[in-house]
Amino acid sequence: MARTIAKDHDQKRKQILKRAAKIFADQGFDRASMTLLAKECGISKANIYHYYDGKDAILYDILETYLRELRDRICNVDLSGLNPEEKLRKAVREILFAYQGADDEHRVQISGMNALADERQKKLREYQLEMVGFIREILRELSPETLGDDKAKLRGATMSVFGMLNWYYMWNTGAGTQAREDYADLVCTLTIHGIRKL
Repeated sequence: MARTIAKDHDQKRKQILKRAAKIFADQGFDRASMTLLAKECGISKANIYHYYDGKDAILYDILETYLRELRDRICNVDLSGLNPEEKLRKAVREILFAYQGADDEHRVQISGMNALADERQKKLREYQLEMVGFIREILRELSPETLGDDKAKLRGATMSVFGMLNWYYMWNTGAGTQAREDYADLVCTLTIHGIRKL
């Protein structure tokens, strides 16, 4: 007879993922064992295996959940009725707000993705590419005369935006809403004026 799933299964799984993200971010994926993860999650080793068959599965679930939800939030932001500059400002703010409270997951994404099998990495990179494509098209619309036909410049401009955003947690840990709004505006102003001078 199949084992029934506890009513709080999903809640416990989320707790495991959140705690494991902290451990992977602080100690590195390679140094974290299932024994340590179980201990830090406050459950037995046997119990953690009820949820995951190994730390690779935990790592993948952390990143798949994080990147899928990030992709859905960013790529579905409503930009209707906005001009290109307004679109960029709204999208960049949304990215910084989506990153809020997810520093550990973000650090694990940067440092741990290569530990996964190629097929799993491919799926995660598809989520990333959708977000990159979303911003790329806003930038192309913002300055078609300088970026429209120049793939190298468009790619460089797009990745520069993400470069400014992706490392924000390193030097502004715990930044609140106003600080994120201010930084989003700074990134957009630098980007808009920079692109137009290319």
